[in-house]
Amino acid sequence: MYLGLDIGTSGVKAVLVSDAGATIARSARELALSHPAPLWSEQDPDSWVDAATAAVDNLAARHPHEVARVRGIGLSGQMHGATLLGEDGRPLRPAILWNDGRSQAECAALERRCPSLHAIAGNLAMAGFTAPKLLWVARHEPRIFERVAKVLLPKAYVRYRLTGEMVEDMSDAAGTLWLDVGLRRWSALLLHATGLDLHHMPRLVEGSAASAVLAPDYAQRWGMTKDVVVAGGAGDNAASAIGLGAISPGDAFLSLGTSGVVFRATDRFAPAPETTVHAFCHALPGLWHQMGVMLSATASLTWLAGLMETPAAVLLVPLGKRVDGPSPVSFLPYLDGERTPHNDAGASGAFVGLRGATSRSQIVQAVLEGVAFAARDNLAALGAAGGAITELDLVGGGSRSQLWAQICADALGIPVHRVEDGKVGAALGAARLGRLAATGEDPAEVCTRPRRFASFTPRPSVTAAYDEAYRRWRALYPALKELA
Repeated sequence: MYLGLDIGTSGVKAVLVSDAGATIARSARELALSHPAPLWSEQDPDSWVDAATAAVDNLAARHPHEVARVRGIGLSGQMHGATLLGEDGRPLRPAILWNDGRSQAECAALERRCPSLHAIAGNLAMAGFTAPKLLWVARHEPRIFERVAKVLLPKAYVRYRLTGEMVEDMSDAAGTLWLDVGLRRWSALLLHATGLDLHHMPRLVEGSAASAVLAPDYAQRWGMTKDVVVAGGAGDNAASAIGLGAISPGDAFLSLGTSGVVFRATDRFAPAPETTVHAFCHALPGLWHQMGVMLSATASLTWLAGLMETPAAVLLVPLGKRVDGPSPVSFLPYLDGERTPHNDAGASGAFVGLRGATSRSQIVQAVLEGVAFAARDNLAALGAAGGAITELDLVGGGSRSQLWAQICADALGIPVHRVEDGKVGAALGAARLGRLAATGEDPAEVCTRPRRFASFTPRPSVTAAYDEAYRRWRALYPALKELA
């Protein structure tokens, strides 16, 4: 048996996977976000640990015999979050998350300080990344900065609490702007540009390698043996790729989670910062990947559901399983700024085309389409960075909606496939990495593709209408930016 833990933004998921690769059980716990100021997004690091242990407690209570047989644990997690620890190993402040936009000025400062940043890190300096957050802390909270002993990412903090070891994997480390992504090692030059040194960083391992052993207290708590291996793990999207078997160059998927991602595996470090595409290490040795990233995917629908005080699933019901053309309303899903293609932490969302006769369903449809159009922006950026993508598997919470899948196919103009376990892809990928770390098996034998149980193909007449709607939608950001 193998256990996967996904430390997400809105919640923690745990999945128990058998030796045959089947998901035996799953458990989840919600997390709260804090927005203490405009553009800020923070979480209490200990809430990740509490949620993760509670999720495993639940599995152990329901499936004690299976949990007792766990041999390997893998971790995946939200990327970029700055978890600042003092000498005593305790957090000095709430973690600053991936969707926090306060450090835009520090991004410009970092690019000035380190002209070789793009070549080494493979990415533009963006407010979501970890390094600019530390420059912000140094500028605005100098007393805290002076006390920083270690900087960990979210899943690395959970690992530290579960094992006592401070370790990070290559894929998550690549999202800090401190990693030499091509050489897969910390860059002393990039660290120095943010006032840090190598001793501030955790030890690095590959995602499929053993990083530590589960602490005896937790092993006893869950009825496990004393030698349960904890894998290096992966950032959430690299972990989703492992869960989808996207480990060959060209394999691609669309993730509709809190944020949205178009992901493509590569066999080399292929930076293209001019396109705002991310170039990161994959979770397996000798592999990398490219990503286009939008910051508010299902977060947009969740926001609308909260505003309308109606569950998201209820909002979708009147629209059925497909629509026959675009909504007359357009929606920009930039509720927390945007990365690809705009790199604008200050970008904001908008509805355009509202009239007195506008219905709730037209607004809901506009939100789904706005996210799909943002994915089309990502697809275009990846095309410019390394060639066209001709089909996508769909994962994340948004993958549960047949309606959204068909809208994506029509708006992107390529086939989109729903897959088994798509909703828990990152946690499944983490469990697979836990297995690889425990057994040393060939990744190709473990990281197999899930069954595609539904495929959605573009409908030519509808796609033509979406092409025109996308052209108008693309004009909205620069027009509204001019007015801001």
